[in-house]
Amino acid sequence: MPIVVNLDVMMAKRKMSLNELAQKVDLTLANLSILKNNHAKAVRFTTLEAICRALDCQPGDILEYVPDETDPPQS
Repeated sequence: MPIVVNLDVMMAKRKMSLNELAQKVDLTLANLSILKNNHAKAVRFTTLEAICRALDCQPGDILEYVPDETDPPQS
C-alpha cells in the first residue's frame, strides 16, 4: 500500500507506549494497533487530529506516501 503509517516512529520519539496513546486519544488498543501496523484502510480526520495532539506532531510526521514499484510512472 502506498501510504505508510509511521506511528511507531513518532511514539518512540515521544517515548509513549501504545497503551498510553490509546488512553490519550480515546481509542481501543486494538484499533490503534491496526493503524500502527499499517493494516488500516482509512483513518478519520478526528482520529488523526487527536493522535497529532497527543504526540505533538503534524500529520506528515505520521503518514508517508511511498509509491509501489509496480505502479506505472506518472507523466
